[in-house]
Amino acid sequence: MKIATFNINGIKARAEALPAWLDAAKPDVVVLQEIKSVDDAFPRDLFEDRGYNVETHGQKSFNGVAILSKHPLEDVSRGLPGDDDDDQSRYIEATVVDDHAALRVCGLYLPNGNPAPGPKFDYKLAWMDRLRARAETLLAEEMPFLMAGDYNIIPQAEDAAKPDSWRDDALFRPAAREKFRRLLNLGLTDAFRARTQGPGHYSFWDYQAGAWNRNNGIRIDHFLLSPACADWLRDCQIDRDVRGGDKPSDHVPVWVDLDF
Repeated sequence: MKIATFNINGIKARAEALPAWLDAAKPDVVVLQEIKSVDDAFPRDLFEDRGYNVETHGQKSFNGVAILSKHPLEDVSRGLPGDDDDDQSRYIEATVVDDHAALRVCGLYLPNGNPAPGPKFDYKLAWMDRLRARAETLLAEEMPFLMAGDYNIIPQAEDAAKPDSWRDDALFRPAAREKFRRLLNLGLTDAFRARTQGPGHYSFWDYQAGAWNRNNGIRIDHFLLSPACADWLRDCQIDRDVRGGDKPSDHVPVWVDLDF
């Protein structure tokens, strides 16, 4: 099963590029971030006509996440537990079911956190604590799961072309990276790093200052797999060339291939 994550930076802006990538890449399941659309305005027909079941957790003009799946989706939940006052649409879960097994898919758009320090960075760190608590709950339930999306975290210096320029940014601050390591230390696997080592692998290039042409990128879109899910891992890749296409997002798709 091929499962992808893709921050599309606005469904309206990607109404042609996203279906074209789906037709070429043929993922079975996709988690989307920054759909920037309320649920009723999301163009479901674009995806249902391609055989996808569609579940969204939208928000007008900002944030918003979705799951597209060619397999049935069960037990859909919206919003990250732990803060009833959090009204930002950043998290969605569903169980993907096929003839042989079930997998809990968690799609997330982790807060950026800038400017840091400040309230936005505090919200980011608190959100990461809630994400870790959710991972602990899922581990206790012993269902295979993955958490995929735009984490807005540069885990290590090798995940940035110019790490020194990110030292004071919320994406690379020690407190945020430590929260990410605490997630991994639960026993989760960074799928890309389980398959590929070394620098030069990025999933985001800013629109400004010719970042794409100079390959000044960062790796911030991640798959974290539970131990049972990691046992199914066959491959994980970044579809880098999508960034050079027509009207691209500033992110590109990352995908895993699971023996599921």
